[in-house]
Amino acid sequence: MTLARTWSIGLTGLVGQLVAVEADLSAGLPGTAVIGMPDQAIVQSRDRIRAAIVNSGYKWPDRRITLGLSPAALRKSGAGYDIALAIAVLAAAGTLPGTAAGSTVLIGELGLDGATRPVRGVLPALLAARAAGRKRAIVPLGNLSEAALATGMTVWGTDTLADLVASLTGENHGMIKGVAPDTAPPAEVPDLADVLGQPEARLALEIAAAGGHHLAMLGPPGAGKTMLAARLPGILPPLDDEEALEVTAVHSVAGLLDEKTPLITRPPFIDPHHSATQAAIIGGGSGQIRPGSVSLAHHGVLFLDEAPEFERRALDALRQPLEEGAVLLARAVGVVRFPARFQLVLAANPCPCAAASDADCRCGSVQRRNYLNKLSGPLMDRIDIRIDLPALPPSILTAAVGQGESSAVVAERVVLARKRAAHRWRDTSWRCTAAVPGSVVRRMWSPGEAEAQLLERAVRSGRLTGRGFDRVLRLSLTVADLAGRDVPSTADVAAALALRCGETL
Repeated sequence: MTLARTWSIGLTGLVGQLVAVEADLSAGLPGTAVIGMPDQAIVQSRDRIRAAIVNSGYKWPDRRITLGLSPAALRKSGAGYDIALAIAVLAAAGTLPGTAAGSTVLIGELGLDGATRPVRGVLPALLAARAAGRKRAIVPLGNLSEAALATGMTVWGTDTLADLVASLTGENHGMIKGVAPDTAPPAEVPDLADVLGQPEARLALEIAAAGGHHLAMLGPPGAGKTMLAARLPGILPPLDDEEALEVTAVHSVAGLLDEKTPLITRPPFIDPHHSATQAAIIGGGSGQIRPGSVSLAHHGVLFLDEAPEFERRALDALRQPLEEGAVLLARAVGVVRFPARFQLVLAANPCPCAAASDADCRCGSVQRRNYLNKLSGPLMDRIDIRIDLPALPPSILTAAVGQGESSAVVAERVVLARKRAAHRWRDTSWRCTAAVPGSVVRRMWSPGEAEAQLLERAVRSGRLTGRGFDRVLRLSLTVADLAGRDVPSTADVAAALALRCGETL
């Protein structure tokens, strides 16, 4: 047989598509050509698979070899096609029966010695294969735990090309069958009881968790901004099965999964350094487009400490993901969409010198204003809760740790509030209050006369924009959910306004 076909998956972002990998052996000068819009990693695969085949004890065909990846119009990238290419060549040369691989999806890189090496994006690739009706897949042994998360498929892991060939020919079975990993115990997260003082900030954090609201904290060094932000994931509900797969798929494409516990069941906490570029935060790349921090924080928390120190362009680029819950990256190689529904938490000092007190501050009023102006108005208009944290008094600093409520206690109230919100939005596609469009909120609940007067005052004074008005409505519903009320009271609306505008109106 001089023509053989195997199957693999091409990924564009998180979207996968079946790729037919064909090998044709013809008369002519020996040589190998790869066609079908491959990137440089795939072009170089002809040398990798040749060395892998020879070093595994098989003969490389002395023929003219054409390797084709179809559909030809789809850009392919990465070394994940190596195994499919090698098996196609061996089948075309007659070393393997032409139908040995059948409709099995083959994913993985090959070393020059024939060993298989794990690749990124195996989980979303197999989810796409499952959606296309494929039932069986073979991956490198290092990807087996992740691949087993694609339930409904029979997944095998192989350590070497020789083991794979022997299994396909029936000589012996050197592969290992994938078994869905047991749910690992949740990793320990910092406890809210460790935070000293700051009762208003603790309440704001609870409200943010209950409704999925964005939060900004302003205060001097040592006030507890970073401690509070790090404890937000600990009071968020665990991810459900669908959310866990979405988050795990994003981290798989980024190559950040733990081989032992690949399934991510807790909301991720991503805190990039302030020197991170726009591409690192939003995502991008000149070749294969990678997810950024906003996508790695999907269904979790994105924390920007010392927020004014980040690039202004990077901060303003957050505006679209905050509204849409996704990021669309357009590059010359194509357009990729990554999910990015996260909670944004910003923390900032009042001024560049970050003095412990106003008396020690060396910054002038213009310098302080310019520093905070790096957080643009359009960005801050998308932040639901804004709080000022005072410096901790000595009496609090000398108090015993653990006097405040623990994360477990607060998390119970958050779960109850989320359940009330899910019941309210049960006839819609939304479950978290912060994600519900303003038009839907208005149809669900209209403020009474007293509440409307409070909101009107805020709008007339210029403290609320149209977007801010809708966000206060959503915040009011979350406050009511925590209090166990179906409809927000006047006090709930007043509390929401205070959290949104920084002071009681």
